[in-house]
Amino acid sequence: MSTVAQKKGFLAILWDYLTTVDHKKIAILYLVSGGFFFLVGGIEAMVIRIQLAVPDNSFVSAGLYNEILTMHGTTMIFLAAMPILFAFMNAIVPLQIGARDVAFPFLNALGFWLFFFGGIFLNLSWFLGGAPDAGWTSYASLSLFSEGHGIDFYVLGLQISGAGSLIAGINFLVTIINMRAPGMTYMRMPLFTWSTFVASALILFALPPLTVGLFLMLFDRMFGANFFDVTMGGNTVIWEHLFWIFGHPEVYILILPAFGIFSDIFSTFSRKRLFGYSSMVFATVLIGFLGFMVWAHHMFTTGLGATANAIFAVATMAIAVPTGVKIFNWLLTMWGGSIKFTTPMLYAVAFIPSFLAGGVTGVMLAAAPADYQYHDTYFVVAHFHYVIIGGVVFAILAGTHFYWPKIFGTMLNETLGKITFWLFLIGFHATFFIQHFLGLMGMPRRIWKFLPGQGLDLFNAISTAGAFLMAAGTLVLLYNVIVTSRKNVRVGNDPWGDGRTLEWSLSSPPPFYNFKQLPLVRGLDPLWIEKMEGNTKMTPAEPIDDIHMPNGSIIPFVMSLGLFIAAFGAMYQVDWRASGGEEFVWSLPVLIIGMLITIGSMATRSLKDDHGFHIHKEDLLKDEEKGGKE
Repeated sequence: MSTVAQKKGFLAILWDYLTTVDHKKIAILYLVSGGFFFLVGGIEAMVIRIQLAVPDNSFVSAGLYNEILTMHGTTMIFLAAMPILFAFMNAIVPLQIGARDVAFPFLNALGFWLFFFGGIFLNLSWFLGGAPDAGWTSYASLSLFSEGHGIDFYVLGLQISGAGSLIAGINFLVTIINMRAPGMTYMRMPLFTWSTFVASALILFALPPLTVGLFLMLFDRMFGANFFDVTMGGNTVIWEHLFWIFGHPEVYILILPAFGIFSDIFSTFSRKRLFGYSSMVFATVLIGFLGFMVWAHHMFTTGLGATANAIFAVATMAIAVPTGVKIFNWLLTMWGGSIKFTTPMLYAVAFIPSFLAGGVTGVMLAAAPADYQYHDTYFVVAHFHYVIIGGVVFAILAGTHFYWPKIFGTMLNETLGKITFWLFLIGFHATFFIQHFLGLMGMPRRIWKFLPGQGLDLFNAISTAGAFLMAAGTLVLLYNVIVTSRKNVRVGNDPWGDGRTLEWSLSSPPPFYNFKQLPLVRGLDPLWIEKMEGNTKMTPAEPIDDIHMPNGSIIPFVMSLGLFIAAFGAMYQVDWRASGGEEFVWSLPVLIIGMLITIGSMATRSLKDDHGFHIHKEDLLKDEEKGGKE
């Protein structure tokens, strides 16, 4: 297969990726596009820090600063962190549970293309009259009165992208429930699979409130529906409730897969079974459950009353308990282990104190009376970034190094990886640790500039210097990826040497059908069990037989493209109606054409019988013979 792939031309490879329903190729699509948006969000972050490097700076205007601030948060959360985690889920989870693909390969492709076109639509706002400028939370009191189409790009872009995320969540739930290999009971699943399972359940319940909120805002802005307009009997606080009923579980949708990645890394490089596996599973489920109970801790200052504030404060503090269980289990996994400090393990070890700092400041913010002082200061900015960067981004960087050989068949350079780690770690703490003190000194968040003589100069300068170190670390990682890809030195099944779970039993990258024979899982860490018994391969659970696989399809791409086109028509028809039909007369036809493309694609998919294809037993046996000779 590899020699055939190498001979393909650019157009053939492009067509292959546009039509693929293979979860491993979709993982690469998520990784590349999520990585691109990560760089975009990083550039926006650098502009913010340059603007705040010195007092009374005029590097960007106030209006542009608001747009950059809004797009930085929106891009990093929705278009970078989530898709990169989806990349690891796609690449690894089916392999960890011994499946040949996800439950719905077609929907998997559709989920990616919806996310991609939603993200592109959102970022096109920069070139079409201005980006959204009401903050990444887009509070209705600001967004309803935002001029131009920035907020419309936000609403429509997130609506399209969010549909893709919802599809992905449902797909992983069904995959994990239905497609586990023989012997892979729930209590034998690796922690990354468990955390994906719980995060997918959170997606299923958390995204609909955001969808509803975005629809209401869409109707407010396009048709004057007044759901959130206080002067017309609406209620602006309802947007905050709808947003945070999604927004707080969203933090756990991001952090739980991160916990799963770190759990597998700690176990692998301590060369020990994960300590307290059962309690780790229970803690993961409990964090997911409690994540829905705490949304209003973002709203202590909106006047909910002492009773509501107290209930949400106690529920918030309760999340510290299962999180503490996890922290101690990771420490006890390392205790007495034979630790190898590879690049992924360095990120994992650094994650514990970094994330712990974010958790401690979270408990401080959970105390409602104290929150009145911290609220809307840089203390909150510091807390949030300690959780998201110290937890999620460290996991993304660790996972990139850890799973790179399994996804691409080649190892990232360890020396360059460690340089990235130290630059990023030092830069991260220099940037955000100091911001706790800026917040306590009274510096408001989302502020465009501060004045000389306020005592904020030095700490802001240090924070900006730290951001440049993080940027340097990211550039070293990019260089590492380019160098590794050019050298293209191939690696074997288990390049780290200590793989414990099923994905390390397969070639790197795995064949497109994953498993020639489904493996028999005989306990937790099934590959480690086989290694301890002197076996080089997994014990098969079935004889070699024909394998059924799905056909590729261009329909997911076309269906998503239709919604992308329709979104422009929907947005500009407001201007068409306002101008009395003189301008933007093209908007309604564009809306109709876009919807026809999408509905036509859906009809084509429904009416066309696509039975996939079979890989015959004889071909599998021939491949096995070739592999034996090599």
